[in-house]
Amino acid sequence: MASVPSRPPSEGEASGDGKVAGCDLCRAKKITPWYHEDEVCWIAECDVCDTPMVVWRRHGTQPPAEARAHMLARLGEVATERLGEYWVDDHMRNIPDHYHAHARPKGGFFGYDRR
Repeated sequence: MASVPSRPPSEGEASGDGKVAGCDLCRAKKITPWYHEDEVCWIAECDVCDTPMVVWRRHGTQPPAEARAHMLARLGEVATERLGEYWVDDHMRNIPDHYHAHARPKGGFFGYDRR
């Protein structure tokens, strides 16, 4: 059987590592401070709302329960240190096709007194 030559993924198509060309969260550029990274996720300061944000390393909206629990536990560690009391906001407003969640300060939405 002849093999099909491989080609790079098209815009919006996942590659073998679960990343999608053209997705800012898949690119994971370090444009704000980073607080954590491992094989499941990374956590950085959101450039829009100044709060810690956890991002799944695979493109998609439904991480497995174990991966989601891992991400929220790591986010909790960072959020407790950075914000004190917080709540988790996993409504994906601006990038609805890649799982991420923000830790928001108790009683607020934005970080650094921009409540």
